[in-house]
Amino acid sequence: MTSTKLEDLVTLPDRASTADRPFRIVILTHGGCEHFIDEIAQQPQIEVAGVILETVTQPRRNAFEKIRRSVRYDGWIGTLRKMPFLRSRRADAVNPGTTSKSVADAAERNSIPYFTVDNFHKDSSIELLDSFQADLGVIWGTNIVKRSVFAAPRLGSVNLHQGHAPYYRGGPTVFWELMNNESEIGITVHFVEDKVDTGDIVAQMFMPLVYNWSIYGTGFEQFLDEIRSELVSPSVKLMVKAVIAIANGSAERKKQNTSLGRRYRLPTYKEKELLRKQLKQRFAGTK
Repeated sequence: MTSTKLEDLVTLPDRASTADRPFRIVILTHGGCEHFIDEIAQQPQIEVAGVILETVTQPRRNAFEKIRRSVRYDGWIGTLRKMPFLRSRRADAVNPGTTSKSVADAAERNSIPYFTVDNFHKDSSIELLDSFQADLGVIWGTNIVKRSVFAAPRLGSVNLHQGHAPYYRGGPTVFWELMNNESEIGITVHFVEDKVDTGDIVAQMFMPLVYNWSIYGTGFEQFLDEIRSELVSPSVKLMVKAVIAIANGSAERKKQNTSLGRRYRLPTYKEKELLRKQLKQRFAGTK
């Protein structure tokens, strides 16, 4: 993989003139975008028309479905450890209050209108989205959104994907790269299309992926948490650069060859255990 510098963002053709006002964006999120809000709000050529946070992020499931799903992804022991969580009828359906509060606080301190909806795809949510008359949507950490949502802004929407598209589409971030013994992690800003993470790339960069066996051993979960935290700052910078490039007409759209990669999904318990086994083999003899 060849690393791309943040400055190497170059032409979105046929962009209608917005010289009479700042370039207007709307942010759609499940949370975690507060640093991006702070950064993009400081850009004089960009107007953040609004932030919309979707509160219901998972489908409602009965107790049996929750247990079956938990066993698939966390195993029986992990499931037994979180049984009180499973007994909560809404525990996996609604974002924690701290998530929405941090986004709301970021919007407030930057004087940006902030809204919550339980579903981006409801008619009322689409009407709200249309009311912003945004030039561009910014998708930051959401579930899959349909064309009725991502195509509502004048130029469509861009998505932050922490992965090397087209080789790594879907998620979760870092796990599959570690499983495949990659040496880098990609961060990609791309236009949103109907299929997951397949739209034209606007900006991309890479960071090193180095697993320290002496610190983490088979406890890769801590490693994933730490490296994902390290991805926040460069992700914010890359998205800000991309939005500015689109706004001033200097962004180049690079079509993806999706035959080169695949879409990854949430790893099962068996796949997590396979990674532990691979790490042991990979670092055999390492102190």
